[in-house]
Amino acid sequence: MRKIVVVLGGFLLFFSCEEELNLNFTEINAIYKESAIIEINIPKAEGKSALSKAINSTLENHIASVLNFSEEDSETIQLDEAIKHFEAEFKAFKSDYEESAMVWEAVFDGEVIYQSPEVICIAINGYTNTGGAHGNMNITLYNFDIKDGAVLKHDDIILKMEEFMEIAKQYFTKEIEAQGEDMAEDYFFEEGFHLPANIGFNDEGILLLYNVYEIASYAQGLTEFTIPFEEVNSFLKVH
Repeated sequence: MRKIVVVLGGFLLFFSCEEELNLNFTEINAIYKESAIIEINIPKAEGKSALSKAINSTLENHIASVLNFSEEDSETIQLDEAIKHFEAEFKAFKSDYEESAMVWEAVFDGEVIYQSPEVICIAINGYTNTGGAHGNMNITLYNFDIKDGAVLKHDDIILKMEEFMEIAKQYFTKEIEAQGEDMAEDYFFEEGFHLPANIGFNDEGILLLYNVYEIASYAQGLTEFTIPFEEVNSFLKVH
């Protein structure tokens, strides 16, 4: 059974860069139950600034790409089109398997987890169930440049990659040992330790998150840990 816990609400973020910038976040709550079930709860940046438009577009495109089954237009499809596509795919499934009581489901929960004069970090927790032994959960961390809303990559965040990886490996090992698990047996790094696909920020420090199947089996679940800012400030370009 899925369990998604995300604290959501209204957001009012204040930033001071070269000039004061006030960015308001409200919340989108939408449920579609025409045939399949689609639920979307994500923050929405208010206003018409380039920053607001970039953030909203990125979040909507993320959800659309998950709902869309076609790889050809996964980067250009609009959210409303992707919802219709998901519904159509489910209807086709029901037509082929009329005896199935399965109802497809897609749930997206988003939260602003960090904000500073340099970066906004938003986490999107997506859960989909389109058949199989269990549904799939995936968390994506988006780090937005406060200047223009561009999505920052690892190289845009980390200044000294090799040194940072050494510290990250130490904290990863501590996290696994705290869980009483054997890193060598339960986790797989074919070419040695590597950083997760998702790196973000929270109020304590830099957040590293490995999704299910990224470095371990489904049974292990996701693996996440935070490195305090005081440990890595000298290795970061922004925070």
